[in-house]
Amino acid sequence: MAIRYPNGKEYRQAPPNKKMEKPLKDATFSNRGMTLEEDINETNAYYLNRGIAVIHKKPVPVQIVRVDYPARSAAVIKEAYFRQASTTDYNGVYKGRYIDFEAKETKIASSFPLKNFHEHQINHMKQVESHGGIAFVIIRFSKTDELYFLPFQALYTFWCRMNEGGRKSITKDELSACSMLLPLGLSPRIPYLDALERMYF
Repeated sequence: MAIRYPNGKEYRQAPPNKKMEKPLKDATFSNRGMTLEEDINETNAYYLNRGIAVIHKKPVPVQIVRVDYPARSAAVIKEAYFRQASTTDYNGVYKGRYIDFEAKETKIASSFPLKNFHEHQINHMKQVESHGGIAFVIIRFSKTDELYFLPFQALYTFWCRMNEGGRKSITKDELSACSMLLPLGLSPRIPYLDALERMYF
């Protein structure tokens, strides 16, 4: 199936890494190989099932162009386009406040590249906060499995610095100074509402 961006360019997903890795001798539940998205989805299900918050991953708007019917009871999408640029990954409600956030991951150990964000995402989060909502980012450093809760206002400061000719990334020290480290757990997997509670409530 071919899925295309609004500009017509074809979207290609990176092939999965087939290389087998040796298991760590002292591996714990914090190294289960789950993606950041899977961890957050699991966390959101935990919050929803216990009536703590209603937060979901946003669906990606896709326009289907061509469908094949190899059988009467089966339809195969052969070509589709993203109808519009996506904003952020997740949104919902917690304690009467609108919540909107993005989840990002990097393999770089010492800093987080701002090129991982798009202008329309920054503008969207800025609009959310201007209307009384709460916008933030969850950042994972995949090599160390460190997770940070970064409020939008702090992210926006670094974004403006970049646009004014400054560095194009956030150093680990800078991130540590303006965000909260999120511990990995089991229930919930990523307790980001604890950080939200401490920073906003």
